[in-house]
Amino acid sequence: MDNFALMFRFKQFSVDQTACAMKINTDGVLLGAMAGEGNPLSILDIGTGTGVIALMLAQRFTNAKTDAVEIDEQAAATAKSNFSNSTFENRLTLYGKGFERFFEDHPEKRYNLIVSNPPFYINSLQSPGAKTNLAKHADEGFFERLIISVANRLTEQGSCWLILPVDTSALVKNLSLQSGLHLQKAIGIHSFKNDAAHREILAFGKNDTQTIADKFVIYSEPKVYTEAYREMLKDFLTIF
Repeated sequence: MDNFALMFRFKQFSVDQTACAMKINTDGVLLGAMAGEGNPLSILDIGTGTGVIALMLAQRFTNAKTDAVEIDEQAAATAKSNFSNSTFENRLTLYGKGFERFFEDHPEKRYNLIVSNPPFYINSLQSPGAKTNLAKHADEGFFERLIISVANRLTEQGSCWLILPVDTSALVKNLSLQSGLHLQKAIGIHSFKNDAAHREILAFGKNDTQTIADKFVIYSEPKVYTEAYREMLKDFLTIF
C-alpha cells in the first residue's frame, strides 16, 4: 500500500489527503488497527496528518474521546475537515499546533492511549520539499522531547504506541527506558515472511511487564496480502 488518491474511502469514513505531505500508507493503517487494548477513554494522536489514525481509533473504541495534534497548518485544516465529515465528529478534536505547545496549553490532560506515526528519518539527507521535510524528518532531540512528554501524560495504566523504522526504534527504546517507560510489546513488521523487519510497532507503559515480541507479515506473495493482514484491516479497507 503506497500513496492513495487524494480522497480515500474506508468502510465507515473517508479521508481527504489534500495538502498533506504524508499520504495514507501501510504504516499508518497498521498502527490505527493495532494500537491500544481494552477500553481506552482518552486518546491522543500526535502528528495526525490526514487524521486517519485518529479516525480508525474512533471507530475501534466507541467510548473514547480523541485529541489530535498537527503542526502543519494545511494538514491540520484537512484533518479537521475529515473529522467534521465523519460520524465520529463529536468524539474527535483537532489542535493545530505541535505536541510541546499542546502540552503547555493543556497541562491538565492525561491519556489512556497515546499514538504516533512520527517523522523518522534521523540525520539523513533532507528532501527538497519543505512540507515533506517537516513530515518525514526529525533529529534525536525530537524523539527525546516526544518520549519525555509522553511519559508525563500517560495515565498509570496507559500505553503509548509508535511505528518506526527498525534503526530508529532502537533509539526510542533507549530513550523510553530513561524516561521511566517500559517496553510492553514489540511487533516486527515484515513485507514477506523471510524478509527482515522494516518497521516495528512499539508499545510502552509505566508498568514493568514482560515484553511481548511478535511478528506481522504483510504479503504472502507479491501483491497478495496475508490472511493476517486481511483480518487486521477487514473492518476498515473496502478491498477486504
